[in-house]
Amino acid sequence: MTFKLKGAVVALALFAGALPAAAQTVEFTLINNSSQSLHYFYTTPSNEDSWGEDLLGPDGTLEAGYEGTVTIGDGSDQCLYDFRFETGEGALLEVAEVNICELNSYTLTD
Repeated sequence: MTFKLKGAVVALALFAGALPAAAQTVEFTLINNSSQSLHYFYTTPSNEDSWGEDLLGPDGTLEAGYEGTVTIGDGSDQCLYDFRFETGEGALLEVAEVNICELNSYTLTD
């Protein structure tokens, strides 16, 4: 099974009318509306070539139907990030150039 993005899968909203300053920590809600458990979530600034640490942590899993808060605090001043999601069932989804400076929540669906 693969993930697909529906028309309004990425819900964007401005944080209190201001964009994060350089190297600021960004938090948003990750919503797993898919039928699969999310085991790994990696991010990287879109202008870099290597994935960062798994944001779910060594024991982290976001089960289908659940949501959680994600924190990106890697010291970057970039707004455009690439996301990589891996499920326990083996599905993989990579999404390029998500604007985390405007991100309030991100939803995964089947």
